[in-house]
Amino acid sequence: MIKYSLKGDEAADAAAGEPHIAPVPRISIQAFCETAETAAAMQAAAEDRRMVKAHLKIQMGGIAAAAEAYRNSPTPNVVVIESESRHDELLAGLDELAQVCDAGTRVIVVGHANDIVLYRELVRRGISDYVMSPISVLDVIRTVSALFGAPDAKPVGRTIAVVGAKGGVGASTIAHNIAWSIARDLRLDAVVADLDLPFGTAGLDYNQDPPQGIADAVLSPERIDTAFVDRLLSKCTDHLSLLAAPATLDRVYDFGSDAFDSIFDVLRASVPFIVLDVPHMWSGWAKRTLIGADHILIVAEPDLANLRNAKNMIDLLRAGRPNDHRPHYCLNRVGVPKRPEIKADEFTKALDGAPVAIVGFEPQMFGTAANNGQMIAEIAASHRVSETFRQLAQVLSGRGEVKRARGNLLTPLLDKLKRRQA
Repeated sequence: MIKYSLKGDEAADAAAGEPHIAPVPRISIQAFCETAETAAAMQAAAEDRRMVKAHLKIQMGGIAAAAEAYRNSPTPNVVVIESESRHDELLAGLDELAQVCDAGTRVIVVGHANDIVLYRELVRRGISDYVMSPISVLDVIRTVSALFGAPDAKPVGRTIAVVGAKGGVGASTIAHNIAWSIARDLRLDAVVADLDLPFGTAGLDYNQDPPQGIADAVLSPERIDTAFVDRLLSKCTDHLSLLAAPATLDRVYDFGSDAFDSIFDVLRASVPFIVLDVPHMWSGWAKRTLIGADHILIVAEPDLANLRNAKNMIDLLRAGRPNDHRPHYCLNRVGVPKRPEIKADEFTKALDGAPVAIVGFEPQMFGTAANNGQMIAEIAASHRVSETFRQLAQVLSGRGEVKRARGNLLTPLLDKLKRRQA
């Protein structure tokens, strides 16, 4: 008999403002569909970033095809069965399937009957989950993901990737200040991972000089586990830790596209928020990191090259993440004296969306913070830029609404620019 484990629907993460779907582990899944619509949803789910490690095979034929397939072959970790049959016929088919399945296989049924009596009988038989048709792509991912999270487990950590549309636009500074605000203002545990191994500045910005960091993990993938990564973390505050870059040039840091996967998996399992300081470069691992992140912030300065690059990045990321919200972007160093700049509304029109924040040109304040190894909130807690970082932390952590943040973030600076132009 199949040994099922009952798992209810994944509860929405109300505290984070939206349901969070954890990445699916490295498992095998086989789906036996009866309708083209369900097969299409399963195929789209297989291409989602959260299913990148899972191997999903789709066949038609429903319960009968599944029972025939497993008479002479082992069953995968998860079997998804679609059935248009009603109560007795469906239960009879599942009983037949149970006779040929391996112990430990989990079964998800996609049904067409909204029948509480049927649902209770499926629960009694130990079905892992019952999903009403029609199903969406996120229904598939959410249901499979929920099978592998213990009911009392902590939520899987969210990754926030911050990257510059061009090099030198201040993306690292913004990433570090956002992480600081998540930890200090929201009082949430967070880790900053500096992925710019040869030139990273997180150690300088937080006034830390740890002997070990992210390079030790990347270069020793066989040693990566929670204890090992914990030893590499440098504690910045009670709620903030740093996975520092070595910032040395004694080796060339050429990595495969999955080089950081194990590190991210360990961090997700132990920390609520991971801020990824992604360098401005285009490689297999950089692209994979951005597509795989839960939230993305692109930092751009108000010029043509930044506009072009930001548009290219947003277009690519939207295509690679069709089931996620679009990446956020912000404008940095706006208002440099005598510099011709592209206005925010032109960015809005070209990128089909307004910037989530505008950060003004404040060379004295940012320069002082950088030279002192401090965050903006440490030297100017009441400054509007500190408030901007606090609201960015709320938006990117899911603790605030983007619409509300836009108004609060944009209004003071736009008013100042209008006065300057008048």
